[in-house]
Amino acid sequence: MTLVPKREYVLLLLGDAMVFTIALWMTLALRYLEIPSWDLFFKHLGPFSILFALWLVIFFLAGLYGKHTRIFRSHLSANILSTQIINMMFAAVFFFLVPTFGLAPKTILVLYLFISFALIYVWRVSLFPRMRFPRKLKGVLIASGPDAQALAEEVASDALCPFSFVQVVDSRKSPSYEVIQHACRIIEEDSMTFLVGDFSDKAFISARPIIYNAAFNKKQFAVVDIVELYQEVFDRVPLSLVQYEWILASVTATPLYDIMKRILDILGALSIGLITLPIYPFIMLAIKFDDGGSIFITQERIGKYEKPFRVLKFRTMTGNDQGDYGVGGKTKLSVTRVGKWLRVSRIDELPQLWNVLKGELSLVGPRPELPSLAREYSARIPYYNARHLVAPGLTGWAQIKHDKDPHHGANTVETKTKLSYDLYYLKRRSLFLDLFIILQTIRIVLSARGT
Repeated sequence: MTLVPKREYVLLLLGDAMVFTIALWMTLALRYLEIPSWDLFFKHLGPFSILFALWLVIFFLAGLYGKHTRIFRSHLSANILSTQIINMMFAAVFFFLVPTFGLAPKTILVLYLFISFALIYVWRVSLFPRMRFPRKLKGVLIASGPDAQALAEEVASDALCPFSFVQVVDSRKSPSYEVIQHACRIIEEDSMTFLVGDFSDKAFISARPIIYNAAFNKKQFAVVDIVELYQEVFDRVPLSLVQYEWILASVTATPLYDIMKRILDILGALSIGLITLPIYPFIMLAIKFDDGGSIFITQERIGKYEKPFRVLKFRTMTGNDQGDYGVGGKTKLSVTRVGKWLRVSRIDELPQLWNVLKGELSLVGPRPELPSLAREYSARIPYYNARHLVAPGLTGWAQIKHDKDPHHGANTVETKTKLSYDLYYLKRRSLFLDLFIILQTIRIVLSARGT
């Protein structure tokens, strides 16, 4: 039994596929100023069906099938438009490379971009939110701590959440026998279908045998680990609810994944490096003309298994930030005029592709930290060193999810949040997730977010 069903995502996908098809028919009608014949429509539908499948994958990688709490935001229109522009670029390349269909629909692709954007926006913003889904699942939460409270508040405030907590029991404030009584009363009610608990909490452990026995007498009931549900809702790990055993059990990966990831790193670094190499002379001249300082800087960073290595970057500040922040926890350096532009476009990171080829960095992974900051965070944040069990990356789950990531300064509070995203990546990393992160990074770079 899952408390975060995928039916909404499937419905969105099917709706998008239908919209793609309707948009094609409307585009042909507008292009030829008449109702298209079936022969004309199916002549275009064949090759476009291949594109539809590709576009749906791109929609997924662009985050348009993310959790419903994140779909209906103010930037949805920009996300749809930018994704459709990418889709049209793929379509243009497709028809150029595959001439066997006998189509060169330049005008059709331009019309299709605007028509499909309008229809998808109406479908997702006006029609989908009005659709009714089955009633919410009802259950109870037995846990304690700030992350448990955050989960309860998030579920209560989200009108589109497919489940709700009828009651929240703080296990630290309630004796074990009260926890057992609460759980048994709730399980006996016919409307209750699940119980979420902290599996490591002593109060829950003492109540677990009775909870399980009572649950077996119901036709539909589930006992869910709060750590797993929290990850489904927030896309990160609840640091206050995990133990070292959970961390150690979550960082394993298959040898095949490691091999494929390394191949992806090499191919990606070579491709990006060859494409961007012609702009290096212009970047170097701009940096030199700006303030006459050095073009490159090198910094020591902490890599896999806490092995230090040096990264190469285009200089964007008035000096080289080595992490010696002193009182106040902030650097005294400032960003140069050219450096600001390089940071917005992430061009300052391009020389690190050499580190990727050497195997010191990956395209995707936790952000590599300065040694001084790594030592400070390791001493003050539990589980921090777990992020060193994998290779650091140019981009990562924390980088695309956490806008308040501290740059050029020490911030323990925000680093804890960043770590919760890093641990989520360690547990769920896969080639598909890596590709998702890469595409999201491209979108963030194009929108100049988080600079």
